[in-house]
Amino acid sequence: MAIGSSIHGLITARIYSKTDKLLRIAVNTICHTQLIIGFVLYFALSPITGFFIKNGAGGNDEIRFFGMYHLALMLGSIVVATIGSALSKKAVSDTQKFKTIAIWFSFALILILSAIPWYRPLFRNL
Repeated sequence: MAIGSSIHGLITARIYSKTDKLLRIAVNTICHTQLIIGFVLYFALSPITGFFIKNGAGGNDEIRFFGMYHLALMLGSIVVATIGSALSKKAVSDTQKFKTIAIWFSFALILILSAIPWYRPLFRNL
């Protein structure tokens, strides 16, 4: 939603409003909340990452994905979103704010989408 609003703001050359600021803050808050939840899942609850931490990947692609790539890409995406939020906060003009959010949040979204294990079923038989 923040990306779409920023692109719309660039195209229509509108003023950066309080709603746009709240969207930027909401995205940042949701990202950091998800980071905390992800750390709890990664380090305390997940049997896959627990195995990875103790034994390494051992040639298993799924364990390697969750042990290394998923963590790195998700952490990187939150860093990118946070940098984009900070840069847009410091931007002087409304166009710069919209452009910064559109670019940095889009890059963060690409990282998030690339870190999702699309090959796994959503609901597994237990």
